[in-house]
Amino acid sequence: MSIKLTAQTPIKFIKGIGEARGEAFTRLGVETASDLLAFYPRAYEERGNVRRISDTIDGELCAIEITVRETSKVKMLRKGFSVFRTVVEDESNVMEFVFFNMPFMAKALTSGRRFRAYGRMKIGLYGREMTSPKLEPIIEGEKLPYYVPVYRLSPPLTQKAIASAVREVLPLCESLPELLPESVRAAKGLLTRAEATRIMHCPSDREELALARRTLAFAEITTFRLALSSMRSGQKKENAQPLTLKNTGIKSFFASLPFELTNAQKRSVKEIFADLEKPNPMARLLQGDVGSGKTAVAAAAIYLCVKNGFQACLMAPTEILASQHKKTLDKFLSPFGIRTELLVSGLPAAEKRRVRQGLADGSIDVAVGTHALITDATFFKNCALAVADEQHRFGVRQRKTLLDKSEHNGKRAHMLVMSATPIPRSLSLIIFGDLDISLLDELPPGRQKIETKVVKKEDSLKVYDLVRGEIESGGRAYFVCPLIEEGESESDRRAAEEYFTELSTEHFRGISMGLLHGRMKPSEKAAEMEKFASGETKILVSTTVIEVGVDVPEATVMVIENAECFGLSQLHQLRGRIGRGSKKSVCILVQGGGNDQSADRLKIMRDTSDGFKVAEADLERRGPGDFFGERQSGEFSFACAAIGDVSLLSETDGLVKDILANTENSEYTNILSAAAMFLLKNSDGRTVN
Repeated sequence: MSIKLTAQTPIKFIKGIGEARGEAFTRLGVETASDLLAFYPRAYEERGNVRRISDTIDGELCAIEITVRETSKVKMLRKGFSVFRTVVEDESNVMEFVFFNMPFMAKALTSGRRFRAYGRMKIGLYGREMTSPKLEPIIEGEKLPYYVPVYRLSPPLTQKAIASAVREVLPLCESLPELLPESVRAAKGLLTRAEATRIMHCPSDREELALARRTLAFAEITTFRLALSSMRSGQKKENAQPLTLKNTGIKSFFASLPFELTNAQKRSVKEIFADLEKPNPMARLLQGDVGSGKTAVAAAAIYLCVKNGFQACLMAPTEILASQHKKTLDKFLSPFGIRTELLVSGLPAAEKRRVRQGLADGSIDVAVGTHALITDATFFKNCALAVADEQHRFGVRQRKTLLDKSEHNGKRAHMLVMSATPIPRSLSLIIFGDLDISLLDELPPGRQKIETKVVKKEDSLKVYDLVRGEIESGGRAYFVCPLIEEGESESDRRAAEEYFTELSTEHFRGISMGLLHGRMKPSEKAAEMEKFASGETKILVSTTVIEVGVDVPEATVMVIENAECFGLSQLHQLRGRIGRGSKKSVCILVQGGGNDQSADRLKIMRDTSDGFKVAEADLERRGPGDFFGERQSGEFSFACAAIGDVSLLSETDGLVKDILANTENSEYTNILSAAAMFLLKNSDGRTVN
């Protein structure tokens, strides 16, 4: 029995889907026909750009139109492994197609048949060939699509199955509620939502695709900003535990610090304390460059909270960083009888139970941990302050979960989020739209400026001599590689494991070395970091797992291999791991390849130590789509918009303000509903498409 297809039809009931494929779609966040319409391709194959065989070059992905000239029999090379070859031609040349373990192709590729083929061209000693190209039969009177969409997959789904399902639901585009008023679309030159959605799945050319993406991105950014504004309004209406400065001994806390706070720290503390004294929950971002002293400011807020009789917690993205924060807070807070404990997944089960019991009964004042703080097994007695470090690693949903955990007697905890990732102000206003911002824009006195050098790969021996000299004078060194092991990329990027072997056996024999990468168990990573921090190992070869928060004052040199593979902001974060002691430090960027543009980017690192200037340069050169990489905008997942598209952000300003000022206007009903749904989806754990 067939059912009438609507936007809310469950995915498994769409023609050709069924239970197994329906479950695979669900894993991709697609549960209804409407979700499938918003499941846009992740890429497009430009098969309409047809080349002549003779005009193709070795290694390029290309489309050609060919006629099958002659075929051979399927050959069995060994049991379970066959090969089939066929000779094809166009008006310019002859070449071969090769298919492994695809014997059925022999029946399809008969002499005289014409196909459009898409694949990677290989030019060898015996001429041109393609291995397992994608084939489309050329039929008289039928037009093949210029672009072929490529979707994210989850077994047993195939590209063909997804494309077929999308064709089934495309007629529903016309039923999609329009988000942008007609007057806005006309003024901005945008399409209707129905047109834009259809084109995203079936574009005819680049210009059409660009306009469709811009239309949907404009609506996405507007929806996102309205959602954040709604979240902020909701926060202001909630109740929190107001804290007081009276009888807390806060002056004694500041007097106990082994350093004088900078003016920026004093200003931020004043702003945070003013928030904590209010009966509404604080929602503030503490943003500062590496080494600007965010932890000391957070410690002051935690001290004030505990001395008011409440608990506090600090959540960090990695166990290494959480352990480091625990040690730092212990140093600041233990002299005042404040008990701090660590809660991470790597702890023994009995230890986790002990800590959780202490949090539940209130015997533990401060919990420092990772996502273990927001699991179902963790409860607080009366947490009044939640701190999240490295904000870009956490989404709004995770911050909300932490706040939900901390709620006590109907009162929300105050929230302080910290970030050492410099973000241009043009972006911070949108990314942190639900937060007030305190800025640490100066470094503590005595911080050494890090000298940055850019060298070619062929100068590596000189670099090794410099590192050896630093080790002999009491320093320690990081070597950072972009990959874990060989074979993960076709490029010649250094791999940490391979490089560790080379350095330890050829260049630094007799010097103790350690290896650190993300695939290691938490306990293994902690052990390696402890050895490096204690001086047991003098050189640490690592991937970017050390990017965030690692603090070893004795580390005076960092060598970053294939530096052209990193974004400027990431290079700045890595560079911030050194220069944390009294000795002069040097960061060496080894350029392993790239072009003149890559060299210019690295020169910015050499000439600039201001993280915010680096971030502006990164945004300008890499483009908004790459600014945050895979971590863009925390947990929010945008289908079309790039969160760093500053021009698009500014274009939405007027509309967002008008909507907020005229929420009763019927033209804005749909986009306000979409904003409410956006918040709902990000609160209940579903992915936003």
